[in-house]
Amino acid sequence: MKKTLLIFGVAAAVAFTVSCNQNGGNASQAAPAQDSTAVAGSIVFFNMDKVLEGYDMANDLNSVFETKASGIQAEIDRRGKKLEKDANDFQNKVDKGLLTTSVAQAQYQKLQQQQQEYQEYAVRKQQEMQEEQTVMMNQIANAIAEFVKEYNTEHQYALILSTSGSIISTPVVCGDARLDITEDILAGLNAAYIKTKETTKK
Repeated sequence: MKKTLLIFGVAAAVAFTVSCNQNGGNASQAAPAQDSTAVAGSIVFFNMDKVLEGYDMANDLNSVFETKASGIQAEIDRRGKKLEKDANDFQNKVDKGLLTTSVAQAQYQKLQQQQQEYQEYAVRKQQEMQEEQTVMMNQIANAIAEFVKEYNTEHQYALILSTSGSIISTPVVCGDARLDITEDILAGLNAAYIKTKETTKK
């Protein structure tokens, strides 16, 4: 899966604009490594592309997914090549008159069945991987959304926007660098992910 697909998929799933008059939550868990100079009540933004590129959880999940997807595609290709070889061998024998009509018909029907089974297998596996990709993107999007909400219990910004490298799809064309909280968000996300992995190991 290409990185751009992950970015667009997660951005769509998160659908940030986040309204930030939220209370409650444990802000200490979301403390960033370094603060933006924006003050409470500001409208701030972060770059989703940069967050996804540097977010360890997104990179780990994407690596696992790509490895699995590559393996499945290799198996689909292997089965497809074997089916093609069998079909070529059959046609070669027919052309040389090496098969009786009844045998040729039986082998042809078998090849037709194998072709159908192959197509069904390929479609099923592709659907499974699409579903897994959607789940992965939702996991990443949910982690980012939940973190941003908790992050803001301490900072109390009026609004947090997400932006990307595409001027077409971003709500922020340009902005004061002091309102860019990308590094804060990324540092906090990775810190939270490290804690989650450490807790899982125990």
